[in-house]
Amino acid sequence: MENIKICVIGLGYVGLPLARLFSTKYPTVGFDMNQSRVDALMGGHDATLEVADELLQEAISKHGFVCTTELDKIRDCNFYVVAVPTPVDENNNPDLTPLYKASETVGKVIGKNDIVVFESTVYPGVTEDECIPVVEKVSGMKFNTDFFAGYSPERINPGDKQHTVEHIKKVTSGSTPEIADIVNNVYASVITAGTHKAPSIKVAEAAKVIENSQRDINIAFVNELSKIFNKMGIDTQDVLEAASTKWNFLPFKPGLVGGHCIGVDPYYLAQCAQRHGYNPEIILAGRRMNDGMGEYVANETIKLMLKKGIQVLNSNILMLGFTFKENCPDVRNTKVVNIYQALKEYHVNAQVFDPWAMPAIVKKEYGINLFEGDMSQLKGKFDAVILCVAHNEFKDVDVREFLKDSKCGVVFDVKGILEKTQIDGRL
Repeated sequence: MENIKICVIGLGYVGLPLARLFSTKYPTVGFDMNQSRVDALMGGHDATLEVADELLQEAISKHGFVCTTELDKIRDCNFYVVAVPTPVDENNNPDLTPLYKASETVGKVIGKNDIVVFESTVYPGVTEDECIPVVEKVSGMKFNTDFFAGYSPERINPGDKQHTVEHIKKVTSGSTPEIADIVNNVYASVITAGTHKAPSIKVAEAAKVIENSQRDINIAFVNELSKIFNKMGIDTQDVLEAASTKWNFLPFKPGLVGGHCIGVDPYYLAQCAQRHGYNPEIILAGRRMNDGMGEYVANETIKLMLKKGIQVLNSNILMLGFTFKENCPDVRNTKVVNIYQALKEYHVNAQVFDPWAMPAIVKKEYGINLFEGDMSQLKGKFDAVILCVAHNEFKDVDVREFLKDSKCGVVFDVKGILEKTQIDGRL
């Protein structure tokens, strides 16, 4: 395939870093339905902080990278990459709506012999059984005759400035052996970590969905251990540190499991299994365990308050951190909200502070007002503090200074980063 011109559809945490990287090698256009997002990017700033402003501005000025909401500006592309979210609904069922809409967009612009590669996390079969029929219907063209497809699962790790997109090995696949080679070569030309060409699209889809399901199950195991050891009066972190001295021990830690991957992908795999007549017991058990950790943290905090004689009703509790992981502004599927909701059932005054999260987005998505002042203004005002997210800003702070009474108040460390002398409980 000669004279490749790439269009990346969906300019979020996955699409933008990939589009920026492609632009260093190929003419690249980024497409997104959100005009304000496009305007901000063309102004040289990425609000997700995944692409540094200087890199984005260089891509625009030096490599001709363009972002747009207009279909006419992507019609002359011949290599389309779909990188839209694949969330779950309120019942934890996969929601393919963004993928269907993106497939319609591709169908409106795809041309003869063009290739569309899907990156969105899905269960095996979605690309060929769900997305391609939409492209065929809208375009009026025939799959593997008039146009072709591939699947290369995203491997973006939000907030990680070491393992950026080019430094993570990429799985690729194609709808024919020839197309698989083309797709693999395009990615290999920009991914310095290399690529792995899977034998089929379904294999590539399955590989992606089990990566995070495996992590989810492992974290669920240590979360269960944390509950057991807590009842036994044993510090879980001490146990894990001791066990980690064995060379093949997997160093997973207990905690909240949210975000757009680990907290979602297992549901995609589970539904796929159920469609084939199998009920995945371990996968769903892991999900139940991890989804219940927010409520567990809230309950443990309340128990510690009661043991210290602190009146719970109308007490003031500070939650440090709201994003789904440390040092990034991503609040998608954050499980910190579960702690907040559980605390509110005790009729306490819960205040959330997060220097990374965007207050407007948190308010819109979760109905929670973040404290927007300086962290120093929070000192000496609370009966309990819960360290929810391990942002760098929290690591060097004496969290007990936020308590009304440093000796009587309660500090619960969800992330296990504080000194034992500072805390009253942790996972």
